[in-house]
Amino acid sequence: MLLATLVGLAAAVWVFGSIGFGSVLAAAGRIGIGGFLVFCAISISTFLILGAAWLAAAPGEPLTRVGLFAWARAVREAVSDLLPFSQIGGIVVGTRTLTTAGIPASRVYASFVVDMTTEMGAQLVFTLFGLTMMLTLFAADGEAAALRPLILGGTGVMAAVMVMFFFAQRPALGLAGRVAQHFLPGSVVAMTGITDRLRETYALRRRVALAFALNLAGWIASAIGGWVVLRMMGADISIWSALSIESLIFTLRSVAFAVPGAIGVQEAAYALAAPLFGLPPETALALSLAKRARDLAIGLPTLIIWQIGEARAVAHAVRKG
Repeated sequence: MLLATLVGLAAAVWVFGSIGFGSVLAAAGRIGIGGFLVFCAISISTFLILGAAWLAAAPGEPLTRVGLFAWARAVREAVSDLLPFSQIGGIVVGTRTLTTAGIPASRVYASFVVDMTTEMGAQLVFTLFGLTMMLTLFAADGEAAALRPLILGGTGVMAAVMVMFFFAQRPALGLAGRVAQHFLPGSVVAMTGITDRLRETYALRRRVALAFALNLAGWIASAIGGWVVLRMMGADISIWSALSIESLIFTLRSVAFAVPGAIGVQEAAYALAAPLFGLPPETALALSLAKRARDLAIGLPTLIIWQIGEARAVAHAVRKG
């Protein structure tokens, strides 16, 4: 993971250097403080949508807990983007945030599996939309075909992972329970509880459909945030083109899940894809820089608050013990 991080950092520095740090910073400066705050507000609103999607996958939890689920999602993203743990660390911390709040572990883990499945399905739909938009470019511009392997390969990998994840949920939980039983007596009972919760949740088709719809809305809202930033920088780009670019970026970030924050991958993808839509590379990299700054502006306070909460929980457990 450390090697992947270093390679990603080197790739990011090379991309920014080849385009020109000065021109990228100049484009980013056109956003302004007010524009950056608007961008952060859109991102926070997106967390509310994603939190609602997770809540929809957790039948039995009241609607009033949507804020808690949104907070767990924000913590999960902050850990994934800012700490050297990749996506796995974010998942562990995000689910722990809910269990420490008193939600039964079986409900938390089952809802996470359903939420993750519907999120990947929604992303696949969003990516296919972007792919459809780009296919017109392949027919009209030979240079666009250079991205064909990236787009088709990334979409194929994501689709394969989604299918494997969906069909392997119950067998994987069962295997994990049998292995864990050798080390943690009673763990099979816990795994059985999660499997039962999964079965109950998938039987509620309207809840699963709602989770899917909300996750799709989350992807779209996140992409619209990128379009708003581009417009604030003076870029003449349609919302459809912006959605297409963002669908490609999201896909490549998902495929590069082992690289913390997809550093380097995001920057290279923007530099390659932007010119296909008439967007200057420095403007696209300025958007990437704005996203990194937003991740810090939202993620750092989130991590600090999360750590304070963890410290209080430990102190309470010590006093209680």
